Amino acid sequence: MKKGGFHTGTPVHDPAVFVDKDGKYYIFGTHMSAAVSTDLRYWNCFAEGVTEENPLFTNLFDEKKEAFAFCGKFDGKDYAVWAPDVSYNPVMGKYVMYFCTSGSYVKSSICMAVADEAKGPYTYVGAILHSGFDAQTVEKTNVEDVLGEGADISRYLKKNGHYNNLAWPNCIDPNTVKDREGRLWLVYGSWSGGIFLIELDVETGLPIHPKQDVKNQVDPYFGKKLLGGGHKSIEGPYILYDPQADYYYLFVSFGWLARDGGYQIRLFRSKKVDGPYVDMDGRTFRRVNHHDPYGLKLIGNYIFPSLECGYKSPGHNSAFMDQDGKIYMVYHQRFDMDTEMHEPRVHQLFRTRNGWLTAAPFATEGEMLCPKSYHESEICGTYYVVEHGLDISNEIHKPVKAEFTMNGEILKYRDQSAESVSKETYAKPIGSFTLSDESCITLNIGENSYEGVIVQLNDEAGNPTMCITGVGANQSAWAVRYL
Repeated sequence: MKKGGFHTGTPVHDPAVFVDKDGKYYIFGTHMSAAVSTDLRYWNCFAEGVTEENPLFTNLFDEKKEAFAFCGKFDGKDYAVWAPDVSYNPVMGKYVMYFCTSGSYVKSSICMAVADEAKGPYTYVGAILHSGFDAQTVEKTNVEDVLGEGADISRYLKKNGHYNNLAWPNCIDPNTVKDREGRLWLVYGSWSGGIFLIELDVETGLPIHPKQDVKNQVDPYFGKKLLGGGHKSIEGPYILYDPQADYYYLFVSFGWLARDGGYQIRLFRSKKVDGPYVDMDGRTFRRVNHHDPYGLKLIGNYIFPSLECGYKSPGHNSAFMDQDGKIYMVYHQRFDMDTEMHEPRVHQLFRTRNGWLTAAPFATEGEMLCPKSYHESEICGTYYVVEHGLDISNEIHKPVKAEFTMNGEILKYRDQSAESVSKETYAKPIGSFTLSDESCITLNIGENSYEGVIVQLNDEAGNPTMCITGVGANQSAWAVRYL
């Protein structure tokens, strides 16, 4: 077994993916970073840094600096340009970028820019949504343009007159999604009051502000609340519609983005673009004391024997369906090192028999599922099993060495350093597995049952592996056998 990894070539934080008509993959990230790839593994950077010299924009830093007129500089230090999303609007005939500028953890603006090519340059159009306003600053926003001059904004404020960030969103992390009827939507939000959704006009790219509907948590300015609230960690929303499963999948990140912040990717789903979005237990959440039980935890901190270090704080992902029907998740990854170094990573997602998505344990190299069913003799052997749990913590989930046997048992090695299984090296069975059609498998480990798939792929050190990936009880489980 080789031990090691690979480097993608560039750091892009909060990577939003866009696939152009020429088959090139673009990612756009925080701090005006952007990169392009042809294989989803190695990325070439063509823009970086919040400066006037960055070729991604034409007029963002013109004399008026309108994108920063409301929020100013972040904590009064530097201009913040975060979490862009790019899509092509065929009605407008333009590539449209939605991004955010921010002055604090609640004071932000979602802005819009357009270009003739995916890589830009983008021309700033205007700010479309604002958060963090109060009675003295609301005139610097478009709130009264939407609600009417002199509109009562007290519902957005605390008793002390400050913006109520426990109930209303921080306007950052925008992403677009087109529903099955062709309508265009913007999902956004972070911590604060949670995740919100508002429809966009396909002819202009601007929000269509709805009528107020308190019962269904629809606000005439911010749109509909989907998840979160109470300033619990939830950010980086991304909605992917899968026509095969006929589900809208809502990805979000819990925890804090730093290496030791427990950052992780969670998943909810709905039959309608505006929800309700539920987890594997059929639950959604608004304001709760503890939100760690909610949402399917797709990926958190983990390590395998062949990796050069632990992988930590994966998050703020995007996702897409490629031309061949494969689904991929793109996110930034930190590592168990004395640095906040990060890189984009792309993992393939697979549909399970119960209509959820599960992630491959390693970065993609174009792997494919075997179209036939496996036999126990092809599966049995020594695996390293990682269960991601439901914790939001700095803990690295370490693998358990186990034997998958011909009779469908899973036996944990008593001596985790042992090279082969024997009566002396394993304890009592810890679970079982059952094979089914088309690479599908069920893992039963302890009290948890995971529905998943079997896939052969190379790990990040280049070792060929047989992997099992499954989800159940809002958790993910990976099992890796080195071939």
